[in-house]
Amino acid sequence: MKVPPIPASFFGSVLGLSGLGGSWRAAHDAWGLPVWPGEALYAAAGVVWLALVALYAAKWVNARAASIEEALHPVQCCFIGLVGVATMLVGAGALPHSRPLAIVLMAAGGLFTLGFAVWRTGGLWQGGRDPATTTPVLYLPTVAGSFVSAASLGALGYPDWGQAFFGGGLFSWLAIESVLIHRLLTADPLPPPLRPTLGIQLAPAPVGALAYLSVTQGPPDVLAHALLGYGVLQALVLIRLLSWIMKQPFAPSYWAFTFGATALASTALKLVARGDTGPAAAIAPVLFVAANLVVCYVSIRSTMLFLQSARRTPAAV
Repeated sequence: MKVPPIPASFFGSVLGLSGLGGSWRAAHDAWGLPVWPGEALYAAAGVVWLALVALYAAKWVNARAASIEEALHPVQCCFIGLVGVATMLVGAGALPHSRPLAIVLMAAGGLFTLGFAVWRTGGLWQGGRDPATTTPVLYLPTVAGSFVSAASLGALGYPDWGQAFFGGGLFSWLAIESVLIHRLLTADPLPPPLRPTLGIQLAPAPVGALAYLSVTQGPPDVLAHALLGYGVLQALVLIRLLSWIMKQPFAPSYWAFTFGATALASTALKLVARGDTGPAAAIAPVLFVAANLVVCYVSIRSTMLFLQSARRTPAAV
């Protein structure tokens, strides 16, 4: 059976599944909920990751021209950064069970992410980019990569190194967001196929909060609360825009919403586990339920889309 080349954006499914696994682990720590749903989700993320790595590697062997075209595309290129981010998150899933395996995965994912971020950012700095292609995918190489690297290093017991990566992610986020918001406010509306990428806009604040909590200790402070608050604000704006975003029929690009949604829930739960009794404790149940609903909805719709595609496409030997 011939499998068509997969886009790097498919790795977003690993982020959603592993992100929800992390939310369940955080819910276990905060509320004592069963831990097995989180471990099952991490296992599912690992299986999906393994399949996608094999398929994506095969794409570079069997469809090199398409792979190079994707790497040079002004929008699709940034999704390649998800390969490393997904690898680190699978490593986070493995950490309680096998530290050596987690170190290998986190190191490989972190090095890939750093290398790709430097390469892609260097290309962007050379200019010549059409402002119409400026979307939240720009966060993926440097912001997502740096924040997840920081969280991985903190989890492994290297908070000083993690703090350095947190700084890289934080200041990259602030710089890119100013460019992105200017584009959204002043340029033509995003065309429908690109609107689901706005789901990525939800991720930087809560993912940054998770990174920050991973490299610090003690009770929650003002920065952790501020990052949670900004994440909630982004979520409310996206809810207001849902009908406009969903003019684009469902596609795998809707996985863009899942990592931010799960990170937002995990942030509130980790604050509760650290003794927070304020707004985080009040909204944590709502965010946790919402994260589960978002991932379940996108998973079900993706499965339906895959089955429909399989029925329409005859197998080729």
